[in-house]
Formats: sequence, structure tokens, C-alpha cells
Amino acid sequence: MTAAASPPEVLRAPLVVEFPFTRSLGPVQSAFLTGLREGVVLGVRTSAGAVMVPPVEYDPVTADELRELVEVAFTGTVTTWAWNGEPRPQQPLAAPFAWVLVRLDGADTALLHALDAPGPEAVRTGMRVRVRWAAERTGAITDIACFEPYEDDEDDEDDGRRAGAVPHDGVFDEPVTGIVAEARLDYTYSPGRAQTAYINALSERRTVGERCPSCHKVYVPPRGACPTCGVATTDRVEVGPAGTVTTFCIVNIKAKNLDIEVPYVYAHIALDGAGLALHGRIGGIPYDQVRMGLRVEPVWTEGGRYPDHYRPTGEPDADYDAYKELI
Repeated sequence: MTAAASPPEVLRAPLVVEFPFTRSLGPVQSAFLTGLREGVVLGVRTSAGAVMVPPVEYDPVTADELRELVEVAFTGTVTTWAWNGEPRPQQPLAAPFAWVLVRLDGADTALLHALDAPGPEAVRTGMRVRVRWAAERTGAITDIACFEPYEDDEDDEDDGRRAGAVPHDGVFDEPVTGIVAEARLDYTYSPGRAQTAYINALSERRTVGERCPSCHKVYVPPRGACPTCGVATTDRVEVGPAGTVTTFCIVNIKAKNLDIEVPYVYAHIALDGAGLALHGRIGGIPYDQVRMGLRVEPVWTEGGRYPDHYRPTGEPDADYDAYKELI
């Protein structure tokens, strides 16, 4: 009796996608964030007279432009909450805390932030809280370090309470006019059976795709199924190594942590025998000499698991009719 062969190990790896998002601020958002820097919470009054915190620039009901700023209290009431027992990096607090929606006194909408509490049993809808300001404030939502439980004290003249929203002109010295928001996503990626085989072949300096048994198109990288015919692709086909540039772009902005001098060219390359083009950087030629139809081949670095870039083969350019369906 022959033992069945073990299936190949499917790859898994942690993956991080991050980028900075830079945006300019209009007068309402500028006043709101500058106010936080100065220890003031501002909202905006809608066409119907409601006060929205955080403020928006257009009425969500009427779409009217909103500019009437008002100051609200930095005390408020929890309207709903959820316990976060395992805080992630760069969240407001390192210890377990509650995410809360807080309707600040004088506001009609709720603000999402963190509540510093010893445990879920200490949190409830309707509890009174107040802002805990950050030690250093720069004009960002993080100027509110978090909320903390608070008991109203009628004798406390500095409790931050107000009977209602107070008009504010939104004028501050050195207003905040723009912000950079760091977007980050951490997750575990598994490429699946088809792409695991593709990646393993690349480590052997081979490029392997899969052919659809119905339309016979060869997908590189393989997807495990043909998106056109909807059938599984299991017939593996080695393609390349040479290919043809079908289209390209010139990159003039240097990416963070990427040790490549700009400008450089990133192209779609149809490897010989493939039914669609893949992405690759073009090197070994001045960027302004890259063209459609250029014949290229992969360049591998020592120990590299995938081609570092593609360079011209020296062959004559491919005829347009030979690759026009792959553009």
C-alpha cells in the first residue's frame, strides 16, 4: 500500500500596508483641530439648529454649507460603548479601555473616543465623563488623550459644564491648516494553493502560471480559477523568462523605504506564453528610452526570491499585433 503524498505547504506571512494621507483643512475643520490644541471643543450649528461635534462643513440633511461655530463643554454623557480588552499598537491607551460615544454637553451628536476605565463593569450607558487633555497638543484628535469618569459637582466652577453651546468665532493664532493621517493595516496573508506554487517557482528562478481548461488563457500570477470561465485552473505552465513591455509609466516620486532613484519606469510585461501581463520595474536602460514593444528579461539578485527588475534583451521590438490584446 502506497502512502499518499503530502500536499505542499500553503504559505502564510504577516503583511503590513501603510501610507500617509495628507489633506488640507477647510475653515470648520481647521477651527475644530486648532481649538483642540488650545483646549477648546468646537461644534457647528446645522440649519435646523442642532449642534454637531465633531463639526462638519455641510449639513447632512439639507447639504447647506455650515459655518456657525459654537463652543461646547468638555464634559458629557456616554451614549453607547464597547470594551477593548486587547489594545492594538498606536491606539489611544496601552491598557484595556472602552470605546465610547460621548455626547458633550451642548452638543446633539456624539464623539467617538477612548474611555480610561478599570474594567467593563465600570462602564455604563449614561455615565458622566470628561476630556483628559494630552500633555502636549498639536492640533489633532489625539489632543484629547481620552475620556475619564466624572461626577458632577455643583460647587466646582471649573468642571467644564455649560448650559448650552456658546457662539465662537473660530479665530486662533497660528491655525492648523493641514494634517497627515497615517493609515495602516496589519494582517496575515495566505496566497493559497495557486500562488504558493507560483512563489515557490520564483524562488527557483522560474515563472509558472496556470492554464484555463476552457478558454486556454495562461494566468500569471495564477489565481486558482479562471475569472472569465469560472472553472478551476490546475494545469501549470512555465512561461518566459523573456517578455514584452505592453505599457508603462514613469515614476517621479520616491517611495518611503524604497532604495531606487527616481525617475524610474514601472511596466506591464507580457511574458512569452502568458495570457496577461504582470508588473515589473525596467532597468538597464534610460527611462526615456523605454517603449511599448520593448523586449525584456528578468534580472535576479543573489538570494532573491523574485526578479529585481527587467532589462532589455537586445532583440528587435515586438510587433504591436503580437501584444495588443494584452494591453
